[in-house]
Amino acid sequence: MTACESIRVHLSDHYEAHARLWCPPSPRGAVLYLHGIQSHGQWFERSASALAEAGFAILLPDRRGSGRNAQDRGHTPSVRRLLRDIADCLDELHVRTNLDRFHLLGVSWGGKLALAAYRYLPHRVRSLTLVAPGLFPRVDLPAWQKIRVAWSLLAARRALFDIPLNDPQLFTADPDRQRFIRDDPLALRRVTAGFLGASRQLDRYARGAAQIRGGCPCRVFLGERDRIIDNHATRAFVRSLPWPTRDIMEYQGTEHTLEFEPAAGTFITDCVTWLQHCR
Repeated sequence: MTACESIRVHLSDHYEAHARLWCPPSPRGAVLYLHGIQSHGQWFERSASALAEAGFAILLPDRRGSGRNAQDRGHTPSVRRLLRDIADCLDELHVRTNLDRFHLLGVSWGGKLALAAYRYLPHRVRSLTLVAPGLFPRVDLPAWQKIRVAWSLLAARRALFDIPLNDPQLFTADPDRQRFIRDDPLALRRVTAGFLGASRQLDRYARGAAQIRGGCPCRVFLGERDRIIDNHATRAFVRSLPWPTRDIMEYQGTEHTLEFEPAAGTFITDCVTWLQHCR
């Protein structure tokens, strides 16, 4: 794998976010790579490195409060702050590459964030790559927990709640990768009520990207056996988009995290080829 540089992105509210950067000379394009709710940048170094070897600059930040970012662990102030963080990361990529438009690549919860970012900053986005995007989750908090979250949003926004994804088998069928997820000290296991409230608002905002006419090129990658997201609802949503280029690739026999599945090599090659042909 191509080595990355470890940097910190200085966000506009003075938060410093850890990030991985691959920046080949004279890049053919630049990709902002967004990880999922529980994961962090290390999970996706293989695909990011492959994209860098193909000539792309890659910025793979750990989202605020996740991965190597210990400050405000599991928390975000608002949807607006999440979107502002994306704008700040694109500014960082602009400084590094002198490019003005960027490819957004989002995995799971990060796919939802990528789609929302496109709605927020359509003029800065060249393409969307959504990998098992968390637009229509199959896994959710139980009803009694949602009541606690609603109360906490009024009285204790930093109250912590377990992310309902603690079974590594939901992510991959590979025993070694399951062990990695189970033992990962940087994986996010709990988030605040404030984060959960912002995530719910992000659901609605991201789906509103369908209002954009003539949208950017968009490809969605799905795992056939995904138990975390609703593939049927995701396919229906993507096909409803009034955009000239929006297609879906699905990998047979695969779970949610394609990077950790036997088909990872094929998926990564397909992802690289897709971005190479985006205009």
